[in-house]
Amino acid sequence: MHTWRLPYRPGRHARILPGGDLAYNGVLPGEEALFPMWHKYRGGVLGVYAPDGTVLREYRDPLQHHDAHHLDDGGILYTALEPLTDAEAAGVRGGVPGSEAAGGTVWADTVKEVDAEGNEVWSWRAADHLDREAFALHPDYAREHWPLINSVTPLADGNVLASLRSVSAVVVISRATGEILWRTAPGTVSQQHHPTELPNGSFLVFDNGVFRPGHDVPYSRVIEIDRAGDIAWEYHDPARESFFAPFMGSAQRLPNGNTLVTDSPAGRLFEVTAEGLLVWEYVVPYFGGYEEAEVRGLFPAEPNAVFRAYRYAADELPWLEAGR
Repeated sequence: MHTWRLPYRPGRHARILPGGDLAYNGVLPGEEALFPMWHKYRGGVLGVYAPDGTVLREYRDPLQHHDAHHLDDGGILYTALEPLTDAEAAGVRGGVPGSEAAGGTVWADTVKEVDAEGNEVWSWRAADHLDREAFALHPDYAREHWPLINSVTPLADGNVLASLRSVSAVVVISRATGEILWRTAPGTVSQQHHPTELPNGSFLVFDNGVFRPGHDVPYSRVIEIDRAGDIAWEYHDPARESFFAPFMGSAQRLPNGNTLVTDSPAGRLFEVTAEGLLVWEYVVPYFGGYEEAEVRGLFPAEPNAVFRAYRYAADELPWLEAGR
């Protein structure tokens, strides 16, 4: 239906903004690898592009990774990194001993917001606000990156919802104080992605299921968690092990009550009803590999992986029919 040709390879996230422009995270060229996995999920160019590809605005931060939420006022809420060394690095709990980045560094997450002109208007540091024991790395994770925030989005009340993959927690961060106002109970989610707020105040989460406690066979699921921390709705494949995404993944609750699911590593998009009936499915037929040698050494295959997918109504793409 439509294709954007952009000058940067994808830095994970893209979505269409109200009015039809494209928000796109591109990979900033020429940057060094901070640690082996850095090139896999870094970004650095946070841009908005018209339907014809015209650059409307770009903001750059070489330490940005994974997610960036473009706000209605032109601002951006996004995840980035900062280095922890010496005592600060040693204070991070868990992970594989000796697996820090070069120089014994632990790269820790920050969340930043910039306005439409690129001025920083708010920031949050994991190092300041996360309890080291309560948010310890899983023992099989490298200590190069803590706690690995792979999703960040504003809530209706102005606070911030974030997914901390390597410590298996979804949290709500206070905009006013930076404190953690809410978190999933340990064991509720495992290496999850893409929590979003639903109209009823609950959170929809793609729960990857890596190292899921109490299960010998891994599987993925999509769950709705209410504010009491209880699972109000769950989808998994009837043969649980048939749907397992060890990394990435997303879910979108649709207006009709169905849920669009992105099985990222398989390049598979599918829609299920509230009762778990599969009603639509598409497998991406396009394949391509990473450009950086460091990543190709870790992931030599040519995948058809998709970080996230979204469904849009026709009236959300006003330019599409006009240009056909």
